[in-house]
Amino acid sequence: MTFKEKVNTLVEECLVDKPSLFLIDLTITDAFKIIVNIDGDNGVALQDCIDVSRAIEGNLDREEQDYSLEVASVGVGSPLKLVRQYKKNVGRTLIVKTSTENIEAELVEANDEFVILSWLAREPKKVGKGKETVQKRLELPYSDIKEAIVTVTF
Repeated sequence: MTFKEKVNTLVEECLVDKPSLFLIDLTITDAFKIIVNIDGDNGVALQDCIDVSRAIEGNLDREEQDYSLEVASVGVGSPLKLVRQYKKNVGRTLIVKTSTENIEAELVEANDEFVILSWLAREPKKVGKGKETVQKRLELPYSDIKEAIVTVTF
């Protein structure tokens, strides 16, 4: 078993005990720096990161392979990568980039195949001059999303 496979197995075993948490990214550099990014259905507490870190460190031997370890939650400005992240962010505002446009919209629904976005847009009136505000709604498959980031409003 390679070092990366061993670390991956340890992370998966740890997350089995914490079903609300899930792995976003696991990176091991050439210098054996282990970077684990996790997310959770109800957010990630500092104690969650500590628990994952201890589960990995407690089962690796530094005599066998020297390494450094970093366990963190995904940041606010990090792009959404998994369907589970979209589902947990229903009701929040996203900036979604597709191949043709950027949309800032509320995430109304997320299922296993697509998301539904809703936003207000200014468009030319059908009759007469000027513009009117209209409610837009878009069903967007995950395959069409290049990047989606949750916006933070104060």
